[in-house]
Amino acid sequence: MSELRARLQADLKTAMLARQALTVSTLRMAAAKLRMAAAKLKDTDIAARPKGIEAVPDDEIIAMLRGMVKTRRESESQYRQGNRPDLADQEAAEIAILETYLPQTLHGSALDAAIDRAIAASGAASARDMGKVIAALKSAHGTALDMASASAAVKAKLAAL
Repeated sequence: MSELRARLQADLKTAMLARQALTVSTLRMAAAKLRMAAAKLKDTDIAARPKGIEAVPDDEIIAMLRGMVKTRRESESQYRQGNRPDLADQEAAEIAILETYLPQTLHGSALDAAIDRAIAASGAASARDMGKVIAALKSAHGTALDMASASAAVKAKLAAL
């Protein structure tokens, strides 16, 4: 079992014992989505079993959790626009719970420096080379990237070249 999956399960048990309804609900949703991802992995990657792949890797769990955070941010925005602060606050609380399982992302000057290094390493000269820069960023920083903000920042930097 992966370290992140074990942490999710342990925190779910702790939240259940502490009777923290919101945390239990949020972690159960994450666990259910993780079970669906595991089933999908088994269906599509049965050939990978001899290679030792039995569980969903942490990178995929992190991507799943980021997707859950993204949908909750969108829901929170819609609820605020619809004048439903109670539901927006619940979404914000779920976001806070899910973000505790995500690695720190690069942002601000750290992201700018990483993009500058990726541009230099890939030899990018125009916006057409955006794919090379993103690939260099992914290989260097992996899960520490928020791809939405990184893509926008790369696009802006390459447009300025």
